[in-house]
Amino acid sequence: MLTDFIPLFIMIVLAAGLAFSLLKLAEILGPRRPNPIKQIPYESGMDPVGSARERYTVKFYLVAMIFIVFDVEIVFLYPWAVSYRDFIEAGAGLGVLAVVVFFIAILVVGLLYDIKKGGLEFD
Repeated sequence: MLTDFIPLFIMIVLAAGLAFSLLKLAEILGPRRPNPIKQIPYESGMDPVGSARERYTVKFYLVAMIFIVFDVEIVFLYPWAVSYRDFIEAGAGLGVLAVVVFFIAILVVGLLYDIKKGGLEFD
């Protein structure tokens, strides 16, 4: 059984070896022209302002988590929408629709709660 995976392991080793050897070859043969201007950080054509190690507020992470939660829900809704016709043909269309409406209602309640608490507002 493990012998079936030998070609895959060989391919992974060859790909890793090729990547490593090309990186090392570029490091050895590539031009080296150090310049103080090349060493400064570059941010969209503007001089950087402040430290790059500034801390983000907790609010930023909360909004990011809310975004991820609603992204994951879209991942759940898309397959349902694609296969809904099959559910109708099988006679389970209204039951499945009720479950999805309940799911979306829970999401809407959560979103309204978040809006009421000011979770999407930045100061």
